[in-house]
Amino acid sequence: MILHGYWRSGASYRVRIALNLKGVAYRQAAHDLRQGRQKAPDYMALNPQGMVPALEVDGRVLIQSPAILEWLEETWPEPPLLPRGAGDRATVRAMSALIGCDIHPLNNLRVLTSLRRDLGADQATVDAWAARWIAPGFDALEALVARDGAGFSFGDGPTLADCYLIPQLYSARRFNIETAAWPALEAVEARALAHPAFAAAHPDRQPDADA
Repeated sequence: MILHGYWRSGASYRVRIALNLKGVAYRQAAHDLRQGRQKAPDYMALNPQGMVPALEVDGRVLIQSPAILEWLEETWPEPPLLPRGAGDRATVRAMSALIGCDIHPLNNLRVLTSLRRDLGADQATVDAWAARWIAPGFDALEALVARDGAGFSFGDGPTLADCYLIPQLYSARRFNIETAAWPALEAVEARALAHPAFAAAHPDRQPDADA
């Protein structure tokens, strides 16, 4: 199994967390997004969208992190990353989608590159843009975690919601966003980063990370 990714990619980060939580062995193939390596012809042949992550397994290539995470949950059901009840599962999926659909796409590299190149945005403007979308999303997550969390985002064990949350907190700090405004999220992060699966997935610990 080969995970095609990039050390600082939030979507790659969330898949690394899930693979580690499931205890699934994999090796990594790095594609430096800053150098446009995700658009190289050999990688485009694997993933025509030219984005990371992609998971190469059993002769096929899975793309898009939500699909990969759901595939992992279906293929390796233990330990579960979705709770048992249908309503609870919907809540965890909603927490995940709040990040994956409403926050992350607006501060990924493609969008930020366009802001800089096409609109002449400087770093302060980019940071303000990221905060514009991250802050209200974190406000909503703070309320949900305060209601449903018991150490992790939902309940007392890791779920898909944590696979999304921890990378997004990491990303928020890259844009100089002060996260103390969301103590429930910070408490989840502290517990998660003490977990070996999350710690091993951290960007700084990846083989392609900057020195």
